[in-house]
Parts: sequence; structure tokens; C-alpha cells
Amino acid sequence: MTRAYVFPGQGSQAVGMGKELAAAFSDAREVFAEVDDALKQNLSKLMFEGPPETLILTENAQPALMAVSAAVVKILEKQGNVSIRNTARYVAGHSLGEYSALTAAGSITLADTARLLKTRGQAMQKAVPLGEGAMAVLLGLELDQARDVAREATGNGEICATANDNAPGQVVVSGHRAAVERAIELAKAKGGKRAMMLPVSAPFHCPLMKPAADVMASALSQVTIKSPSVLVIANVTAATVIDPDEIRRLLVEQVTAMVRWRESVRAMKDAGVDTLVELGSGKVLTGLTKRIDGDLTGISLQAPQDIEDFLKRA
Repeated sequence: MTRAYVFPGQGSQAVGMGKELAAAFSDAREVFAEVDDALKQNLSKLMFEGPPETLILTENAQPALMAVSAAVVKILEKQGNVSIRNTARYVAGHSLGEYSALTAAGSITLADTARLLKTRGQAMQKAVPLGEGAMAVLLGLELDQARDVAREATGNGEICATANDNAPGQVVVSGHRAAVERAIELAKAKGGKRAMMLPVSAPFHCPLMKPAADVMASALSQVTIKSPSVLVIANVTAATVIDPDEIRRLLVEQVTAMVRWRESVRAMKDAGVDTLVELGSGKVLTGLTKRIDGDLTGISLQAPQDIEDFLKRA
């Protein structure tokens, strides 16, 4: 088995996330306490108990998802002696999950990552007034077709851009609400199976996020970034990155650029990876793995039983 560890992005959050891990493992409790302390916020209580309308806020969802991923990493290392460095050929994460991947690879500290994601979430939310932006998933269209749709939907001073290339036939577009609404109609006219708005509070990964990218450039300039202990696949390039300055630059660019997840997974497959292990809340990436390449095995580790079963096979 040649593994890569992958880390989920926004949308995988849910009330109760991490609660079973905290009940079962002191290592998880330590991670959650460190994140709470770094943020000066009882984020773990929000994760465990909600309310959902507060957890779903970008500034809370992003560090919360990272915290659960980091907890799973620590449990694997402490309980099963399964270190990321020694058992993974690559790590990668979807959008904010790239920060989780870098933390797992020892590139950024847990506390710094929590603070960066809090800042990132706040900056992304503030970049575009509430209600002016939107995102939609286009199902049944390939990336080139989705790019054509986004290009045709752009106009009247409103933009639409491809935001996530998630899997074959699953591309997300982002931009001004009116332009995204036009994209939905265009996608249907071009033979798309389905196109629908996503329940998000801001238009992520498009040029409208430029103010947030500027905020992150400043925040990242004040944080120590080390060379990762495992090769990291960057969202922006779908290629490996190890140089700290390059990591910093790509994290800034990532705010406005498309997440090249389909290409990232295929790059890992082409390099010999046969199993993608998703660490953290939800099973979104595990589902995408099969859609991207049916020869790949996807495994999700988010609950104590998942981890115990995995460690028996590790």
C-alpha cells in the first residue's frame, strides 16, 4: 500500500465533529485545547454542541475542520505509532485542507495554523458583502466546458470563474451572484446534468477574494514556515512544493485561484499512490477519489472505530 493522506475543506463541518474523538482519546482533547487556547475561543464546545448557524461561519468552520484533522493525525502517531512522515508519500488538502496538510507535515505549527485559518475565514467573509457573491456546482460538464460557461456568464461588470475542479463532471464556479445564476442556466443549456447553488456565505476561489488574499499575504509573512517532512501537493499547481517561500506564495495565491483537486489526485496516482486516506470530518474527498480514478482506494478516518480499524491494518 502506497499512501497519501488528504485533508477535507469547507463543507465537511457538522455539529458533533470531533466529539467522539475527544471522548475516546486524550490526544484529541489536547489538540482541541491547544486550538482553543490559540484562538482564545471555546471552539471545541462549538464543534461539539453547535449551534450550526455559528459553526458554519467561515471563520469557525475553517479552524474547526483543521482541528479535527490534526486530532486524527496525533492519534495515529501516539496510539498507533503511525507517523505521517514515515507512512505517506504525499499529503494534500482541499482549500483550507492544504493548511491541515502542511501542519501534519510539520511545516506550520498547530497554533499558527489555527490563527491563520481564523484570519483567513474572517477575511474571506469580509471580502464581498453578504448576498453579492455565490457559488454553484456544475454536474456533468468537464473543466473546459465549465470554463466556457464561466466566460459566457461574465459580463455587465460581474464575474464568474471556475473555483474547484473537484472530479470529472464536477466543477464549481464562483463570482457575483447574478453571473453565477447565469452560469447555472448556461450549464443546463450546454447539456449539464444538474447545476445548483451551494450553501456558502462568500464566493471563494475567484478574483473577488483579492482583498482576502492581501490579508493573508500579511498574516503569512509573520509566521514561520518550515520545509515539510512529506511532499505536499499544492492546490494552485497540482504539483509538489517544499520551499517555505514558495509555500507562502502559493497559499496567498490559493485564495483567488482554482483548487485543482482532480489533477492533484491524478498526480499522486501517477507517482505510485494507490490509497488516499482522508483524515478529519466527513467523507467528501473519499467520495471524490473514486470519481477521479476507480483504481484508487479511498479510506475515511473520522471516528474512533475508523482509526482502530485502520491501525489494525497499518
